Amino acid sequence: MVVDVSDDDWFDRALREDEDPDVSLPEDVVKLDFEGFVEDDTAFDFDTSSSDSVEEDPPGEDDPFALGAERAVESGDGDSLFGEDFASALENVDVPDGAGVGGGASGMSFDIGGGDADFEGNPDTQLPRIDLGIEGLDGMIHGGVPERALIAAIGEAGTGKTTFGLQFLDYGLSQGENAVFIALEESRERVINSATEKGYPFDEYERDGSLAVVDVDPVEMANSLSSIQNELPVLIEEFGASRLVLDSVSLLEMMYEDRAKRRNEIFDFARSLKEAGVTAMLTSEASEDTPHASRYRIVEYLTDAVFVLQYIRPDDFRETRMAIEIQKIRDANHSREKKPYEITGEGISVYQQANLF
Repeated sequence: MVVDVSDDDWFDRALREDEDPDVSLPEDVVKLDFEGFVEDDTAFDFDTSSSDSVEEDPPGEDDPFALGAERAVESGDGDSLFGEDFASALENVDVPDGAGVGGGASGMSFDIGGGDADFEGNPDTQLPRIDLGIEGLDGMIHGGVPERALIAAIGEAGTGKTTFGLQFLDYGLSQGENAVFIALEESRERVINSATEKGYPFDEYERDGSLAVVDVDPVEMANSLSSIQNELPVLIEEFGASRLVLDSVSLLEMMYEDRAKRRNEIFDFARSLKEAGVTAMLTSEASEDTPHASRYRIVEYLTDAVFVLQYIRPDDFRETRMAIEIQKIRDANHSREKKPYEITGEGISVYQQANLF
């Protein structure tokens, strides 16, 4: 199987680590210093009446993305994400017929109780469902997350959002699925090393062609977003991916000064992921005002499921704990309680039967 894209395609460029493309930025894209986040002192006013996206002009014959998968790959440098050019790497991928459906805290004080582990009602059996692959959290969702849902993991720095995404992909990969990790914050090598340190064999998955880890500059992605959202469903379908993680959508949102432009671009990107038929997770920084909302208060409106990871700091300051809650999951019954969790050497463990106090 061969995926054909242009030589200056965003995905192909992202696979060549040594290349530093000279990106020409439009007026509404902001070049940022990523040593710190840019302050946004204006609250986002989500106006559903104007959520329609800005129409793009149809691509012309000179548009490198216009012919989609009909264009030939011209990489040739051999220094790609897969150790070879993108088209050759995908030729031998064994694409599954369908997306797979998956089936001791130390130093923390818990009140071990029943919680609300038992849910009333039955899941909608007409909707295919998947497990996230996170111990304890899957038990808080009755029947699993609907397949092909768009998921958001919102949290402050250090709460384990990236680990959440790695664990989500590892579970699917261990079930024979194909997956894509798009990194806007970290390099490809660091993503793979972080995963392997936790026992997730991302290096092996990458070698056998079931995993694509792509690091993309946020400015480059924002500059090419309209093209990416047209090409991404094709790439996902050709690669046979059933799970995708974008870490983090906050950096992409920061590229736009204009709030309406930011909303429309993220809306269109989210729609392209849904059209791709992939179960996708977007990690997002929490707002400075509240841990229960994303930085720009956009993704929680566009996604089907929202998980909030936060610090719990008791008044006596004895110990800072972490807790997770399920803010929403469309078409699924789920726990409404806030449960403690830990980030261990093996990933995130949620203590479903414990209560914070």
